[in-house]
Amino acid sequence: MVGLSYAAVPLYRLYCQATGLGGTAGTGGGAERIERMEPVRDRRIRVTFNADTHASIQWNFKPQQSEIWVVPGETALAFYKAKNPTDKPIIGISTYNVVPFEAGQYFNKIQCFCFEEQRLNPQEEVDMPVFFYIDPEFAEDPKMAKVDLITLSYTFFEAKEGQKLPLPGYQ
Repeated sequence: MVGLSYAAVPLYRLYCQATGLGGTAGTGGGAERIERMEPVRDRRIRVTFNADTHASIQWNFKPQQSEIWVVPGETALAFYKAKNPTDKPIIGISTYNVVPFEAGQYFNKIQCFCFEEQRLNPQEEVDMPVFFYIDPEFAEDPKMAKVDLITLSYTFFEAKEGQKLPLPGYQ
């Protein structure tokens, strides 16, 4: 079970990136795409933020804002705060999802702390930015017509320093 817990993060990442399922957000699309985007000003979306920690990690982890309002085609910046209240260094790694799941394909992160190991020393507290946008195509999708609330949720797990997991297709 312990082995499966540690394998869950990279396996989840691979699955979601390969299939686009599970409310997984895209990865930006590059600076050119962002510069060419036209904001859809008549469509405001409330984005709320959630933070959880797995029982394996003793961090305090929370969003610094409960919500922000965005329009498709405009970039936005949000922050999470993590603190290691223990007397030992702890390495964490996070997964995320977007709800409703169907909105995940339009939610693009430009910069994020997810899927990267984060080491916090004893009593250390850090701000973790998430820079994102909602693709303007969101406003044209009939399935998104009644969606005016999106939740971005992160969960941190403890990672072991130097641990390398075999990932399919990666050597």
